[in-house]
Amino acid sequence: MDAKEFAAAYGEAFGPAAGLPLLFWYSEEPVRAVPKVEGCFFKALAEAREGLPVSLNAGNIGCGGGKFYTGFAPIPPFVPTFVSQKEHYKQTPEMVLEFIGRLGVPEASGAWLNFARVDTPQAAEAFGAADGMLFFATPDVLSGLVSWAVYDNNADAAVCAPFGSGCSAVVTQAVQENRRGGRSVFLALFDPSVRPWVDASALGFVAPMSRLREMCGTMRASCLFGTHAWNKVRDRINKGNI
Repeated sequence: MDAKEFAAAYGEAFGPAAGLPLLFWYSEEPVRAVPKVEGCFFKALAEAREGLPVSLNAGNIGCGGGKFYTGFAPIPPFVPTFVSQKEHYKQTPEMVLEFIGRLGVPEASGAWLNFARVDTPQAAEAFGAADGMLFFATPDVLSGLVSWAVYDNNADAAVCAPFGSGCSAVVTQAVQENRRGGRSVFLALFDPSVRPWVDASALGFVAPMSRLREMCGTMRASCLFGTHAWNKVRDRINKGNI
């Protein structure tokens, strides 16, 4: 399945109201560099969701954590204390360091990190070698995505909801999982710091390409096509009667 086929099948399964996901990958040249993004770089992804690719690197990511979790820079010394004593996301700086140590943030495999909606020409070109795909999902859409992800995977870690910033839960986790050929997918965007840049009704669903390639082969066999229960949910996603 290529990017065009994926976009068509996904649109058929979920309907137009669900929107299309973003493909992300590293490259040596930018697809479309954007001005420096102060604070959370997820605010720039609104353009990607509208069909304009976004390319990020150490120069235009303004957040130190964002540079770190995307593999462009070492961890800033202030991060453990900031996450613990300023943001209050972990009880102690030591807990932050423990989390980061277990996470094992991989280095960027290219000079730029690109995000593009899956129906764009840039995504079509990068589809086969991408690192992962980010879905912005309402509860009903998330229901379908999770049901699809567990259709052929009985592992307890088939769907994970790890702690982490928006960038770590999306990019770091997917890149790691993809590089080891893993089969887990991730729920994301629970971090309060990223929430202002995400629709109030949406969470993230992240599939590494190592897993998405398998899922592409099961989409039509799963509940997303031709089942009574999903058809009712799909109608509601698209404002039909249920």
